[in-house]
This record gives sequence, structure tokens and C-alpha cells, in this order.
Amino acid sequence: ARAAGIPAGVLNLVASDGVGGDHLARHPGVDKIAFTGSTATGRAVAAAAASHLARVSLELGGKSAGIVCDDAPLDAVAAAVVAAVTLVNGQACIALSRVLVSERRHDELIDALRTAFEALVVGDPRDPATTVGPLVSQRHRDRVLGYITDAERDGGRVVTGGGPPPHTTRGWYLAPTLVTGVSPTSRIAQEEIFGPVLTVLTYRDLDDAVAIANGTPFGLSGAVFSQDLDQARQLAGRIRSGSVAINKGAAIDFALPFGGFGSSGYGREYGPEGVAEYLEHKTIFLDTP
Repeated sequence: ARAAGIPAGVLNLVASDGVGGDHLARHPGVDKIAFTGSTATGRAVAAAAASHLARVSLELGGKSAGIVCDDAPLDAVAAAVVAAVTLVNGQACIALSRVLVSERRHDELIDALRTAFEALVVGDPRDPATTVGPLVSQRHRDRVLGYITDAERDGGRVVTGGGPPPHTTRGWYLAPTLVTGVSPTSRIAQEEIFGPVLTVLTYRDLDDAVAIANGTPFGLSGAVFSQDLDQARQLAGRIRSGSVAINKGAAIDFALPFGGFGSSGYGREYGPEGVAEYLEHKTIFLDTP
């Protein structure tokens, strides 16, 4: 930042266990707060900022859905989806965690996804051959495993993955996991997992697909896969999320606004809209003859 010309003291990095953040959120000298993190902590930040009416923008969790139209080439879909599911080992707010496919093409897509998942290399992130590294902690991996256990208890089927790979004896690893056979209202299909876990759901028609995509409290990102770009744009417009990628699993561009709806937060980062979050409009009336 200093090399870019920002004066010393304008940007300050404070490492804290949460006390520092709480202090800043409540401090009357802070006019604007931008928070990136979990929905639960985002609510706490907003509540603390409300004590002195500081402006707040929140970039929180996600439960991104990808709608796969019947005309989409499934090999290309599988490659894009797997890359988006395993982004930062699944620990990314925009990671694709639900894929919606028609009942007609479900089995084909499952086969393509299984092949793509099982080609991934899970291991030490320092090894150039590795494509998926560990989760951040034992506690978090156990939490992710809990979602998989719940899905199986609810009648879901783990197609591949579901636990630590046999060769990983040290570290909090989880094999990229593919789950199907659950309801759109199941816990694994509703809550943010933050791990390399993909749930495949079926839809009857595209109206049903949009309803399922919009059927969670989140609305951060999403995707549509179709060779008919007009149809894809129409579907993208109906998905209630801050961004939608067409024929990509996930996308972000720092020149364009980024943010979400509902439990994914409010306000925008990046682009001119992100800069506007830090500005206050002021009107001065001139005393003229």
C-alpha cells in the first residue's frame, strides 16, 4: 500500500482474536464498516455498528447453485463445476455447492462429476501435483463431515469422497465429496458448508430449477450452463444472487460490483459501486441573487 502511494497511517492491519474487531464496530469514531466473514458474525457486527449508526456493508456466506440446462455439454460442465467446488479447497464464499440438473440427465452428470472428482489430487499444498489441500482445522473438518453424515441419514447417497483420503495420515484433509438423493430442503442443501462438498439436486423444469436455486436464505453467486445464451441470460436474471456466471462455475472481477442478498449480506465491494459505499452525498445551497 505504501509503495502504491498511500500515506503511512491510512491503512492499519490489526491482528486480533475478535476483540479488536468488536471494538472497531462499536467505536463512535468509525463511520463505515466493511466486514467479510460468516453470516452469524456479520449479524453481530451490524448490531454493534447500530449503537452509533455507522454505515455497514457485509460480504457473508453463500450457497451458490448452478443450473444445468439439458443442452449443456456435461464434460465441460463437470470441469467448470469441480473447479468452482474446490476453490480454496471449498473454503470460498462463492464456491459452487449445489448443482441442479433435470431428472433426464442426472445420471449422466453424476458419472461425469465422479470422474472429474476422482481425478483430483488431494495432498500437501506445497506439492506442485496437489490440486486440493487441507481444510483450515480439525474442528472445521469435523463440521463438514457432520453435513455428510446428516445427508446419509436423510437418505442421501455419497457417490465419491465422504471422508479423509486413506493416504492422508496428518492434516485436516477431506476427499472432494459428491452427494445426491437429498431434498432441496435438507440441511446439506440449505446451509453453507465451506468445504469441497457438492450436492446434486434434480428439477422438473426450469421454473422448478429457479425456485430451488432461490430456495435458501443466501444469494451471493450462482451459475447457468447452456448453449442457448438468450435462455442462459434469462435464467441468470431470475436467480436472486449478486452475481451469476454463464458457462463458468464461478467468476469475480474487481472492476465490477460484488456482493449478495439476504443472508449473504448487503452492500457491494469492487467497481465504482464499491467506492460509493465509502462516500456520503452532500448538498450545498448557494446564496445567489
